[in-house]
Amino acid sequence: MEIGQRVRVQRLRDRSSKEVVAHLGKIGRVQGYKVTDGQGVGVVVKFDDNFTTWFFEDEIEPMG
Repeated sequence: MEIGQRVRVQRLRDRSSKEVVAHLGKIGRVQGYKVTDGQGVGVVVKFDDNFTTWFFEDEIEPMG
């Protein structure tokens, strides 16, 4: 995943807040990366409604 790349949220690994669940299936842009607790690198995604959160790489898919 590259910064600026468009991605779609395809699944959620864990229980999430209502705001995160509401973005399931939505498309956003990669803003950066987040170091997680030993399970890999997270990807920070910003959506058109200015909501920003992070996902594991296997929770999102690149768009075109």
